[in-house]
Amino acid sequence: MKAKPLKKSVKTLDQESLHRLAIRYVERYATSQKKLADYLQRKIQEREWQDADPPAVAQLVERFVAQGYIDDALYAQNKAAALTHRGYGTRRVSHALYQAGISEADGRKAFQISESNKWAAADKFARKRKIGSYAENQQDANKCRKQLQAFLRAGHDFDLASRFVFAKPGEEITAED
Repeated sequence: MKAKPLKKSVKTLDQESLHRLAIRYVERYATSQKKLADYLQRKIQEREWQDADPPAVAQLVERFVAQGYIDDALYAQNKAAALTHRGYGTRRVSHALYQAGISEADGRKAFQISESNKWAAADKFARKRKIGSYAENQQDANKCRKQLQAFLRAGHDFDLASRFVFAKPGEEITAED
């Protein structure tokens, strides 16, 4: 009986296979320029490069931007809307955009989206975690402190977080304009 190799044989990369990897990645995931470049660099490190010419990752990413496969501004807006809808605050959104390599100009509209929906995001976060007015009974001081920390980690500002955390169960909290 023949022994099977433990690891699959990995094909080496050339410019054409790198292009195919990039196409496959952008068709499966919404991505930013930085995230695609990082993915391609990781694939080059995982496999061997067989071409005599060095990999043209930057040119490939620029070509995808020119063809409209990647739009950092649209990615940022969608990411901000998704995070806000899940209950995360503006600081968490801006951190996610920073990690994705979104420039300040491309992220401006996304920041406006998260800023304008910060009340709804905080309300969603409190409802999901049963904090403040959504709790079944009044929490002790230690539990309130932990809930406030969770709010702050989720990217909400202190004033908004404390309004939700220190609300009595069933109390109506309204948005201040």
